[in-house]
Amino acid sequence: MPEREGGLSRRQFLTTITAGAAAAFVSCRGAARSATARAAGPPNVLLILADDLGYNGVGVQGSTDIPTPNIDAIAAAGTRFTSGYVTCPVCSPTRAGVMTGRYQQRSGHEFNPGPAADPNFGIARDEVLLPERLRVLGYATGLFGKWHLGNREGFLPTDRGFDEFFGFLGGAHQYIPGQANAAPIFRGTERIEETRYLTDAIAAEASDFIGRHTARPFFLYVPFNAVHTPMQAVRKYLTRFPDITDQKRRTHAAMLSAMDDGIGRIIGTLSEHGLEDNTLIFFLSDNGGPTGANTSSNAPLRGVKGQVWEGGIRIPYMIQWKGLVPAGKVDDRPLSSLDVHHTAVIAAGGTVAPEWKLDGVDLMPLIAGDDTTTPPQQRLFWRFGANQRAVRDGDMKLVWQATQTPALYDLASDIAESKDLAAEQPDKVKELEGVFDEWNAELMEPRWQRQGGNAQPAAGTRQGRDTELTRLARMMQGR
Repeated sequence: MPEREGGLSRRQFLTTITAGAAAAFVSCRGAARSATARAAGPPNVLLILADDLGYNGVGVQGSTDIPTPNIDAIAAAGTRFTSGYVTCPVCSPTRAGVMTGRYQQRSGHEFNPGPAADPNFGIARDEVLLPERLRVLGYATGLFGKWHLGNREGFLPTDRGFDEFFGFLGGAHQYIPGQANAAPIFRGTERIEETRYLTDAIAAEASDFIGRHTARPFFLYVPFNAVHTPMQAVRKYLTRFPDITDQKRRTHAAMLSAMDDGIGRIIGTLSEHGLEDNTLIFFLSDNGGPTGANTSSNAPLRGVKGQVWEGGIRIPYMIQWKGLVPAGKVDDRPLSSLDVHHTAVIAAGGTVAPEWKLDGVDLMPLIAGDDTTTPPQQRLFWRFGANQRAVRDGDMKLVWQATQTPALYDLASDIAESKDLAAEQPDKVKELEGVFDEWNAELMEPRWQRQGGNAQPAAGTRQGRDTELTRLARMMQGR
């Protein structure tokens, strides 16, 4: 597949910008920015991505047994979006959407690779990623944590716009050093021996990156692997939860508390260097929680990781930018993880060219506190394999969840998707089926199927329907 960006090859695109056309991307930084923020220059961009954290997983979202003061502080200093979504209910496709600002199915990135990665696995080379766009605007770029978007030459983080990388390439990793058969940890492209609890190491490396890049704007991407399995915690964090008797839940609490500490360390480092006020911070999870696997909670939503019910795709979503984003605000207008890309480019002083064909939108008017702004994403879409599809249009959601018969829900009055309105509103069902089909016609077939024991058959087959139902039943049982 040729590497293109509009009418230019990837190399032409990046070389042209680097050589001097960056000025074409630099326009007004937006009238909504405060005078203080404008005077400080382009903001740093910090994207924190939790792994398998459920909708109800942190204190500000409703959790009562696991304190998360540092995550809650992002919401207190910024805005919490209660209808924030990711584009897939599992890890890698969501990350592809975040990095590209486009529905990942447009480039065939529909599934995780599985234990035995398909040789085609990796975010398509003709997609331009957020760190590449920000780097040509003068940003230093660093990734610390989980990549899960390609593990061969040409698809590594340092091949895709990141100046620095510390972490691992696959979908999961041991937290405690010295474990048997642990995948390698990398610094750049070099394997290293890591002796720290991995969550602590990720936070420390990200904090160090901040200290070394105080003189220029930076894009810092911190995709923690917490609270993804394996369930591993150290005594330092376990002793904080003596009253949790369920050992899996206690380990989950310790893992989450470690991540919360790490987030506090990273944002504390911003403050120490006088950078927090001019840093645009995003906090999201990559999908809903797999309740059986890690005791995460998606309440009051229906469903879990791997499903296109709300519990698989609606996630904690917070944005902080002091002086611009209203503090302590709660906003229920729908938005997507795709919007991170577009918004970060605009905030950095860039402009978005039509030929980029981004699906995400600019959240700047919304996050600046304009309550008159219509929802930035009137329609949101999901396609995940043979029988998992959904479209949200305003408050109405049409969903096919392991069935060929769609169900219709009014999320404004039924966030738990408990009352199917399809029989009462057949015209709305027909309308949304047409809307979905129109979007679906623009997409590629998957470039790979999930390899290993849970491979996904092609869309529309009977085998696909049966496999999907079996897989979901096992997931619900925590297997």
